[in-house]
Amino acid sequence: MAFKNRTAAGEQLAGKLLVYRDNPNVTIIALPRGGVVLGRVIADALHAPLDIVVPRKIGAPDNEEYAIGALTEGGEVVWNEAEKERYPERILNEIAEKERAEAQRRLETYRKGLPPRIIKDKIVILVDDGVATGYTIRSAINTIKKQSPKKLVIALPGGPVDTLELLKKDVNELVVLETPAAFWAVGQLYEEFPQVNDEEVIHLLQTGSSGLKAGPG
Repeated sequence: MAFKNRTAAGEQLAGKLLVYRDNPNVTIIALPRGGVVLGRVIADALHAPLDIVVPRKIGAPDNEEYAIGALTEGGEVVWNEAEKERYPERILNEIAEKERAEAQRRLETYRKGLPPRIIKDKIVILVDDGVATGYTIRSAINTIKKQSPKKLVIALPGGPVDTLELLKKDVNELVVLETPAAFWAVGQLYEEFPQVNDEEVIHLLQTGSSGLKAGPG
C-alpha cells in the first residue's frame, strides 16, 4: 500500500493516536523537513503543540543517501561502526562538521520566534515520514531522552521490520502503519513524495496551519 502523500499518511497516523487527543501533557515533535508535514496534521488532530528536533543523517562518502551514522541535535554522532571503518576518518569528520552546521542553521531558521521547547515530563510523540536505516530517528531519540520526557512514542507511516524492531526497544510505544516485506527507500511508501522546503517547514510550525498542501516544493 502507498499513501497518496505525507498529509494522507499523517491523517492515518492521527487516527491511531486519538487516545492522546486533548491531553495537555502531549507534545508532537517532528523531524524536518518531511516529518513536519505529518506532524502538523497529527498536532491539529490531537489538539497538541508541534515542535521539532533537528538530527542530521551522515551519508557514506560514496553514496550520501546511505546513512552510516547521524548527528544528535547536540552534535554527538551515532555511527554504524562497521560501515565507519570503510572510510578515512578525516573524510568522515568533514562530513560530520558540514552536517553540524546544517543542523544548527535549520534549528535557528525553523524555530525563530517560537517559544522555548519543553520536553521534560511531557508525553512526546516523535513523528517522521518514514525510516530506512533508522540512524536519524535514533539520534532524535537520544536528544529527546536527555530532556527527560514522561513517555516517548514514535509514530511512522512505515519502515523495514529490522529497523523498527530496534527502535521499539528505545521507546515506550511504537505506532507504525506499514512494514513492506521488500523495503528500499522511504519514498516507496508514497505516490507523491516531493521535497519539502524551508518555507513550508516555517509556515507549518509558525502558523499552526495544516492546510498547506504536501505538494511540489
